[in-house]
Amino acid sequence: MMLREGEKNHSYRVEKMNLPQATRIRLEALGLTNGTKMELLNCKRSGSVIIRIRGTRLAFGKQIAEAILVSELDIQE
Repeated sequence: MMLREGEKNHSYRVEKMNLPQATRIRLEALGLTNGTKMELLNCKRSGSVIIRIRGTRLAFGKQIAEAILVSELDIQE
């Protein structure tokens, strides 16, 4: 599923990022890589999202949130 389709206060794992190379490299430098665990803190109607990743909060607009594919984590993870 796309990141913006996720539910607030649920945890997800990044599966794939379908982004331009420059954007993908920048997000990887911020710690958002394939396999990374994240928590979706907020998802607005406009499509923007706020996530917590490795202790840091990041906000993305609709276009980036639609290009990040995630899978929901089990409670045990």
